[in-house]
Amino acid sequence: MAQRLAGKTALVTGGGTGIGWGIAQALAEEGVRVAIAGRRLNVVQEAAASWKGQPAMLAHDCDVAERASVNRLFAWAHEQLGKIDILVNAAGVNIKTRSMTEMTPEQWDQVMNINATGVYNCLYAALPPMRERKDGLIINVSSISGKRAAPLGGIAYNASKFAVSALGTGVGNEVAPQGVRITTIFPGEVDTPILEHRPQAVSAERRAKMLLPEDFGPIVVALAMLPPRAHVPELVIKPTAADYV
Repeated sequence: MAQRLAGKTALVTGGGTGIGWGIAQALAEEGVRVAIAGRRLNVVQEAAASWKGQPAMLAHDCDVAERASVNRLFAWAHEQLGKIDILVNAAGVNIKTRSMTEMTPEQWDQVMNINATGVYNCLYAALPPMRERKDGLIINVSSISGKRAAPLGGIAYNASKFAVSALGTGVGNEVAPQGVRITTIFPGEVDTPILEHRPQAVSAERRAKMLLPEDFGPIVVALAMLPPRAHVPELVIKPTAADYV
C-alpha cells in the first residue's frame, strides 16, 4: 500500500504512550518521519524502537513545562527532521486530588505548567519556521474537560484544558493567514495510563466502553491529508457508549 504522507515530518510530544503514541504510529504508517518526545527518555526510546516500519522513528526526552527543555527538543528536531510539518501536542497529566478543597497550590502549578503552558511553549518554538514557509499543521490534544468543567476532570485539569482550547482558537486565527492550521481535539474518556491518577480505580466494565489511543490515528492522518485550503479548528471525539454529547 502506498504511504500517503511520505516525505512529511512530525514531532509528537507525549508520544511514548496513550493518544500521542497512537497518533505517532498512524503517521509513521503513512510514511511520515516521526519524532516522539516525553519526560521519560527510556519510555520514548522503547516506543520508538518497537516501531519496525520505515522510516525509522526517533525519540528525545522533553519536559514541556520547562522552556529550556522545549527549546532543546525543537533544536534537535529541526536538525534531525529538517523541518516540522506536523506538531502534535499530546503531553498531559492529571492528579488524584481534584477538588479545590483537596488540591494544593503546587499541584495546580504542576497541572497548568504541563497541560497549558507546555502547549504554549511548543507553539512558541514551532510557529516561526512554519510561518516563514507558510505551511504547517498543529494538533492540540485537549479533552472533553475543555468543553465542560465536570467534577470528573477536576479543577486544575478542567482549567488547563479550557486554556488549551483558547490557545488553539486564538493562535489558530492569528496564524491562519500565514498558512498554518491548528486543530484542537477534544477526546472523551480514553483508556490510557492517565487513568492511574483517577481518585477511584476504574472498573474493567467502564474501561471497555472507552476510546482507545489508536482511535485517534486515522483522524490525524485525515487532517494531515486535507488540502491547504481546508481547516478543521475543532473535533470532539467521544465513546459511542458515553452518556454525554
